[in-house]
Amino acid sequence: MIPYKTIIKINRKIKQPLYLQISNQFIEMIKSNTLPSGTRLPGSRNLATLLNVHRKTIVASYEELILQGWIESVSKKGTFVNKNIPLLKQEILSRNIDDTLKLKSGFYFDKNPFVHRKLEIKKEGITYINDGVSDVRLTPVDEIAILYRKLSNKKATLQDLSYGTTYGNDELRTVLVSYLNETRGLNITKDNIMITRGSQMGMYLSSSLLIKKDDYVIVGETNYISTDLTFKYKGAKLLRVPVDENGLIINEVEQLCKKYTIKAIYVTSHHHHPTTVTLSAERRMHLLNLALTYNFAIIEDDYDYDFHYNHAPILPLASHDKNGSVIYVGSVCKTVAPAYRVGYLVASKEFVDECAKLRRFVDRQGDSVLELAFAHFIKNGDLDRHIKKALKIYRERRDYFCYLLQKELGDYFQFEIPKGGMAIWITLDKKYSWEQLSENAKKVKLDLGDWIRYDAMNLGHNAIRMGFASYTINEIEVLIHKLKFTMKIID
Repeated sequence: MIPYKTIIKINRKIKQPLYLQISNQFIEMIKSNTLPSGTRLPGSRNLATLLNVHRKTIVASYEELILQGWIESVSKKGTFVNKNIPLLKQEILSRNIDDTLKLKSGFYFDKNPFVHRKLEIKKEGITYINDGVSDVRLTPVDEIAILYRKLSNKKATLQDLSYGTTYGNDELRTVLVSYLNETRGLNITKDNIMITRGSQMGMYLSSSLLIKKDDYVIVGETNYISTDLTFKYKGAKLLRVPVDENGLIINEVEQLCKKYTIKAIYVTSHHHHPTTVTLSAERRMHLLNLALTYNFAIIEDDYDYDFHYNHAPILPLASHDKNGSVIYVGSVCKTVAPAYRVGYLVASKEFVDECAKLRRFVDRQGDSVLELAFAHFIKNGDLDRHIKKALKIYRERRDYFCYLLQKELGDYFQFEIPKGGMAIWITLDKKYSWEQLSENAKKVKLDLGDWIRYDAMNLGHNAIRMGFASYTINEIEVLIHKLKFTMKIID
């Protein structure tokens, strides 16, 4: 006799209806062979009494099980576990874990080491060094929320709640064409742009169309790690060129072009990631000429174009491109806040069309209402006002961060004050190592993050990227104090 009274647990505090709680537990008993095929179930009155529930609850539970095919009702005989349900074969697990937390799959699949990135879970009281991100506390949340809510309540917006174009919201594309033409010196139409969920989606779509296994792609000796991983995931062979104070050394690029068939080159021309240097005008023109000569694509990631402190931003490569060589990717989310997944990809019409086709199988479309809200956010001048405000604050933070770093830790670190962006490239004295520093920093609740990623080629430059934009003046003082204390521990 099955002890239903003790096996079946009723929880009246949760939202799930009682009849579903009961039916789900019956299913588990059938799957585990606690109730084998053909087992007769107790009558509804009996079970209702045992479980202290209304008989209608048991009737509803049995009806649900019958509909799902787990049990069958036989006239004048009773209710039985379906005889046709095969015994579920289960592998005996070596450790005692809950069934809902399986550690291994029951099938084989590819595990690609290139897509592995450690997820950072932040803890209270710890100071985290980042590689240059915006301060989300400056985000104009109210303005965006008001726009989103206002648009959501309009009847005209109903069409944006359904499936739409894979190119992104039409109004945002139109607004961005004007905005990018005015601020970046581009000369594009709506046919040249699609909306993405950030720069990384633009990178993924571009590399998916461009790169086949063993294709050669040029990147910097120091480079943005996410891009490296994206290219490697697609099977590319990375050829690395040195980076100096004027950006990628394009003469080295030319030598590689003579030796290999290059499919693409990746550049962060405004502020090279991670070293923050700007690609010189001479090298920009040289690179565009090489792209025309050797027929390769230039993927230009303009991740922090809006933040330049010493003079007006230098126009991107895309503004000089007359031959359809440049794929220009950028995002609003890096400028405003990472949670707002709104970016763009700009290229020739035929390339944009193909990216839009591919997007259908990756993401289908973004948040159309959010994209519409950002169209109004840009058109109303709210984005420009936010950039102007953030630019002033980030400049002050850059200056204070660099001042304090030089004053308190100038004997340990070397750096150049960056002309723009949200981070500095900082070199540690060769007497010390970042591994040593990272371990000791934990003692003062300072987390240096994944510092290893900045030297993929094992060049031994002993430098990492250190963000400043996301810290207030007080937080900068705490960070420098902890860093100084860490150096004292090492000494």
